[in-house]
Amino acid sequence: MHNQEDIQSILIKYGNAESVAWLKGKIEKLAYDKSSKDLFMTYSLLNVKFEGVKSISFESQDSESARYFSEHKANILQIARIYLLSEVLVQDLEFYTPKVANIIQVADTSELETFLKYLILLPNPEAYKQTAVEALRTNIATIFDAISLNNPYPAKFFNDQQWNQMFLKAAFMERDLSQIEAVDERANQDLTRIISDYAHERWAAGRKIDPLFWRPVSKFLNEELLNDMKKLLNSEDVIENNAGALCCYLSENDKAMALLNSKPELKHKIADGQITWNTIKQH
Repeated sequence: MHNQEDIQSILIKYGNAESVAWLKGKIEKLAYDKSSKDLFMTYSLLNVKFEGVKSISFESQDSESARYFSEHKANILQIARIYLLSEVLVQDLEFYTPKVANIIQVADTSELETFLKYLILLPNPEAYKQTAVEALRTNIATIFDAISLNNPYPAKFFNDQQWNQMFLKAAFMERDLSQIEAVDERANQDLTRIISDYAHERWAAGRKIDPLFWRPVSKFLNEELLNDMKKLLNSEDVIENNAGALCCYLSENDKAMALLNSKPELKHKIADGQITWNTIKQH
């Protein structure tokens, strides 16, 4: 997803010309005089040179990078930070990769949020997977959201254990599960077991469960999960009925379809596209 020309064009278009010239001068110097100290100094001065309060109102979104920045309501300081880091990495990946890692290690909350949110735009983003995984341990919602929501990085680089940890914690922290990317593609057997166990704990405590929490289980409906589906379909909560019905409908499992056949109205609404994972909370 990295496209250095795109990022540079966006910075030039929306950044203050004097500040952009200053940054390009610093980057040119870093190209022929590689220096950790100068990189750290340049990075630390970015918040003096670029505005970090107001999001950019993108006039057009004619590139993948522009669309991504626009969707995440990026400000020019965030774009300048990503431009600097990506530019030095393009110049010398081997030398600057550990230097960029050091910068992120001492980053404040705002800087870490920027790094995680736009990590996918850097060259060789997999090099920073450990930082992305460690962000799952935080209880700071903005940091957790930066890596887990509206971010293709976890689906692309996390292994099943890391992805499952993220999905479960997002549910535990009551984040918006609809904003996690590639839920269907990353569904796996271990995750469905975790979902069932967690649901039983919530039910035992008399607590509600986000209906989107059930989305990954469709293709893995064993006997225990079929009992969970039966409970959802017979719940007094309409949204739970819809969640169970969607899981059964999408399962391609004969026993699950037999359960759903006892609720013909729900089956009809799903077949007609009236109930989907995108609209489930509207019913």
